[in-house]
Amino acid sequence: MSGPEPLPPGARPAPGYEVLAHLTRTGWQDVYDAWSEERACRCVLKLVRTDRRGEARLGERMLREGRWLREFSHPHLVRGYDVVTSPEPVVVLETLTGETLSHLVHRLRRRPAAADVALLGTQLCSAVHYLHGRGLLHLDLKPANVVVERGHAKVLDLSLARPPGPAPAELGTFGYRAPEQARGGPLTAAADVWGIGVTLFEVACGETPFRRGGTGAGAEAGTDDGVTGGRDDPYDRHDGTGDPDDRGPQTEGTAPPLASRRRLPPALAAAVDACLRPEPATRPTVAELAAALAATLPPARRP
Repeated sequence: MSGPEPLPPGARPAPGYEVLAHLTRTGWQDVYDAWSEERACRCVLKLVRTDRRGEARLGERMLREGRWLREFSHPHLVRGYDVVTSPEPVVVLETLTGETLSHLVHRLRRRPAAADVALLGTQLCSAVHYLHGRGLLHLDLKPANVVVERGHAKVLDLSLARPPGPAPAELGTFGYRAPEQARGGPLTAAADVWGIGVTLFEVACGETPFRRGGTGAGAEAGTDDGVTGGRDDPYDRHDGTGDPDDRGPQTEGTAPPLASRRRLPPALAAAVDACLRPEPATRPTVAELAAALAATLPPARRP
């Protein structure tokens, strides 16, 4: 593990919270399994790494995310419990006991049934619709930022969320960000529709529609989930400060049809393909996408 040693079990980074174990490390955060004395339950703590606490913007970004999640209430968004500002910024989140989609797709090599893909899509649409109603775009939708337990999905990580409008180039994670995110410029709800589409494509096919350098599915695309552990960092390497000459293959061509990678019901494949159209204005709205996905489900499973 690079950088300073994480806090040991028993440490108390904030009053009422005791570290049980270190979960994962990103480029600027440490994430811990912890015990909340007030709630008498386990929780997740996010802290800025000790070697980066001098960068005030990182603490501000983390606290902003924590305040949003504490305020928001939606069945498909991770829940925020608390925000601590002193002596160091700490964000407290609920513990999720499921698996990230990244784990399910790439480590367990599961190919979900068509109905499971469609149901997942309706749940992602529900979470995104809620965020858009609060004036925010997520801008980092990907399998690593979705935890699923018994068919119930929860979206993680609002660290890159922002209102619609101008944004720096390359905001988001390589391989998952919409073409307009990679290039820079005004962002709309269509960027999150792309994120839903690329996530569903990977879940359905076991690989992203765009590969980097021909090295395989999801190569260098990022799989940090911020809660249950991961191996890449979507935070400080994908926030508009990257290499302008490496914005991703999605800026240079169109996504292959989903049917070229896996046989699925035509209506479901068409709904996912529509999300990955290069021009934002030609993609479906979140409501249109949710309706198209729900229509492919058996009546008993429609939300």
